[in-house]
Amino acid sequence: MTYRADPARYDTMPYRHCGRSGLKLPLLSLGLWQNFGAARDYAGALELLGYAFDRGITHFDLANNYGPPPGAAEELLGLVMARDLKPHRDELVISTKAGYPMWPGPYGMFGSKKSLLASLDQSLRRMGLDYVDIFYSHRFDPHTPLEETMGALAQAVRQGKALYVGISSYPEQQTRDAHRVLAEMGVPITLHQPSYSVINRWIEEDRTIDACGELGIGVIAFSPLSQGVLSGKYAASASRAGTRGENPAGTLRASHVEPRVLAAVEKLDTIARKRGQSLVQLALAWVLRRSEMTSALIGVRNVDQLKENLGVIANLTLSAEEVAAIDEATRDGRMEMYPTEKGWLR
Repeated sequence: MTYRADPARYDTMPYRHCGRSGLKLPLLSLGLWQNFGAARDYAGALELLGYAFDRGITHFDLANNYGPPPGAAEELLGLVMARDLKPHRDELVISTKAGYPMWPGPYGMFGSKKSLLASLDQSLRRMGLDYVDIFYSHRFDPHTPLEETMGALAQAVRQGKALYVGISSYPEQQTRDAHRVLAEMGVPITLHQPSYSVINRWIEEDRTIDACGELGIGVIAFSPLSQGVLSGKYAASASRAGTRGENPAGTLRASHVEPRVLAAVEKLDTIARKRGQSLVQLALAWVLRRSEMTSALIGVRNVDQLKENLGVIANLTLSAEEVAAIDEATRDGRMEMYPTEKGWLR
């Protein structure tokens, strides 16, 4: 069956500019991190991507190592683009990243020019694309001169392989330095992609989000639901079968579901119900409340979860009293998680 896009796809989704650039993103963007690997068949992939696009989600976010296995998400998106979404390529913003381990040897990770540009070429082949709309340095590399890493991003733009460039998980000072270096090369940083949620506020604490606002860099938050913790599915009484919490060696750490964190989640759920929202919708509204925030990057397993996320659009406004109540509810239940030169401190 041939996919036909909904003519009303732009009727309800709000769009925001990425900082001072001309690029707009939908309020919600679809991330293909852990739910778009080899275990998903083509029909399921098209159902999810098609439903998202029909509701105005024009931005699909990937990285070279997304799957599992690494590369599988880009390959699957490439199939959907070739078979069904190719007529809509100019309506879509497709992003990818490089920096985490992807292939063996010294060039398969971090931020050297060798690594980043080889990775981008591989990503373009997997997706069957001539260019990506946004190419990110996935993490700060303390072992490579920043001029080399940013130079690779600038070269990708000059070669026509990326329209815009961004950084991900760069702390405040590294964000300022990266902006300065790229500006000297005549290429602006369009987006910063950090983790950010009501219980993971490191970009506020180290003022990364303030730096982005000052420098005109858009912000797109990943893990706005803290890997599902803010869906309420990890409550003490809930089964973790089939969730990320089932695997203690996975991306969800034990520290993410400590009793103090889950107690904060219960308090947030009470606030959400008073607003007539789900906990998921409250968490997204909180992330999107700041003017620096361009978009929230959601990851969903199915269309039902996507529908719930989209429901936030109906009630985005938080009063000062509600923000204060949320701050108090999470005061003792926030995750201690932020990037350092040696990796993530949790």
